[in-house]
Amino acid sequence: MTHMKRLTLLILLALAATTAAAQDKYPAKPIKVVLPFGPGSATDIVMRIVGEQMRPILGQPVVIENKPGAFGILAIEEMARSKPDGYTLQIGNPGTNVLTPIIYKKKFKIDYEKEVILVTRLSEIPIVLGATTKDFPPKTFAEFIAYAKANPGKVRYASVGVGSNNHYDTEAFAQWAGIVLTHLPNKGGGAAITNDLVTGDAHIALLNAASSLGVVKGGQVRALAVMSDQRLPEYPDVPTLKELGYSNSKGLWSALYAPAATPRDVLEVVRQAAVQALGSEQVTTAFKQQMIRAVPNASFEDAQTWNKAELAYWKKVTDEVKVELPD
Repeated sequence: MTHMKRLTLLILLALAATTAAAQDKYPAKPIKVVLPFGPGSATDIVMRIVGEQMRPILGQPVVIENKPGAFGILAIEEMARSKPDGYTLQIGNPGTNVLTPIIYKKKFKIDYEKEVILVTRLSEIPIVLGATTKDFPPKTFAEFIAYAKANPGKVRYASVGVGSNNHYDTEAFAQWAGIVLTHLPNKGGGAAITNDLVTGDAHIALLNAASSLGVVKGGQVRALAVMSDQRLPEYPDVPTLKELGYSNSKGLWSALYAPAATPRDVLEVVRQAAVQALGSEQVTTAFKQQMIRAVPNASFEDAQTWNKAELAYWKKVTDEVKVELPD
């Protein structure tokens, strides 16, 4: 081989290696996040706020695809069946990514536990136990419990649907409190169940603390307690359920998921970008306006440990609280 041919070959090999390295660098194109709810939902708001700040960190847009339906299964399966290269992710909450895989396991066409992996938890939104002020006498938590015990089955509670996390949450709470409530499911989402209290169609419901603040201040809904680690500045006189003795009160978290076969280094790039975005001034400001708390996992391993504990918690709830589920 002549010197010139050898030199040409070396140049071609170097160019090929450079091209391959460039192709391998993640991310090299926009990242899609599939969301199991419609625009304007709490999870949608979180992902849009965080995704906007992930864009400059990753150097690529984070594109959100709203795909509601089938208890979150449609969104989860689209993500899980995608190429495991980090370009299709999914955001979910306790209802879609913990309860659905437990109670609707047979509806999946994938093996959720083997094909889906948690990247990191993102946020938590405090929940308010709200009561209607329309023809409903209780003004405090204690009065509500006493009223419900005196009128078993006559107090109606709203949820976002049969088998939803706030359906199970309310039933678990009622079981602890020793009261019997009547379920009024509403598939219209959080705004719809808030309206159920405003109109008096339902007596109580677990509500997003931020989006319900207006109707609470307006006197249409009364806040009896909050599901949060501590009292909220916006609800300073409202006790936490933990203060009242109920230790299992949880806020509504959101978390980021990926196909389980995604390379670990790619997952780490996504995780670090999300954590960095959550710590940004822009996200902190936007979250504060929505009463959202950033709660990223400390590491990838911490995320798996947290996820395992969350699955165990909800498995225990579903074992103890018997709910008649739709076919």
